[in-house]
Amino acid sequence: MAEKKVAFLGIGSMGAPMARNLLKSGYSVTVFNRSRDRAEKLIADGAVVSDTPAGAVTQGGMVVTMLSNDAALEAVTLGSGGILEKLGKGGVHVSMSTVSPETSRKLASKHAEIGATFVAAPVFGRPDAAAAQKLYICFSGDAEAKERARPVFSVLGQSATDFGNDHGAANVVKLSGNFMILSAVQAMSEALALAEKNGIDRSTLINFFTQANFACPVYQNYGRILADRSYEPAGFKLELGMKDIRLARDTAEAAMVPMPLADLLHARLLESIAKGRAGMDWTAIELATAEDAALR
Repeated sequence: MAEKKVAFLGIGSMGAPMARNLLKSGYSVTVFNRSRDRAEKLIADGAVVSDTPAGAVTQGGMVVTMLSNDAALEAVTLGSGGILEKLGKGGVHVSMSTVSPETSRKLASKHAEIGATFVAAPVFGRPDAAAAQKLYICFSGDAEAKERARPVFSVLGQSATDFGNDHGAANVVKLSGNFMILSAVQAMSEALALAEKNGIDRSTLINFFTQANFACPVYQNYGRILADRSYEPAGFKLELGMKDIRLARDTAEAAMVPMPLADLLHARLLESIAKGRAGMDWTAIELATAEDAALR
């Protein structure tokens, strides 16, 4: 029988709907967030709020983290009041954050020292997909821990794919996927600029291509955002996209893999941040392409 008690750390735009879905599915959920007010919004759904990461954890139990970056993940895991102080032997930590492969491997080693296990399980999908339980999950790590995590994956997503025992493998998959998504955004941005400069309506162009050559969720969903320039409020902030591309480039360099498109995307993101767009959706890199074409 699946365990029905879990700690959930990181109640942001993705974490909040994910934790809420666990509550709706009958899980007993204790939550922690650095900004307590965000965590308290889940009290009405049945969550218990903890003041510390360790306070949310049951010894030998399961904890799910959904945090913004490597530093935040390491802080709640290894820092003062962190989860490793309490998780202990038999505990499972499911990290659903987008972080570097090396961070996952490091944390897996730290967990093993106390008899706990670590599963990397980053997700594909924006907040609306998280709310609808439509995330795509890629995961890797210890076999027994992955089996314990599968019931949670079935609540949070529509698909979960196992990428083996290397704790960093799922993070490589996630970084590769985000690179491909942003590459599609840049390609659409340039196509939209070309069309608009020749008097073609942006929405008509996107509607045509997302029914014809590019009838897939990434082009359909992101194409709609780009056509309308719906960059606020952000579903995924541009500054987080910069973090992910930086991690992808670092991972590529370590593996001696040239990624010239990643270099271009890094430059677009850096330019956008320099222009004060860090808090906009990461699709707002399109604005730089429009500016280059004298459309703005």
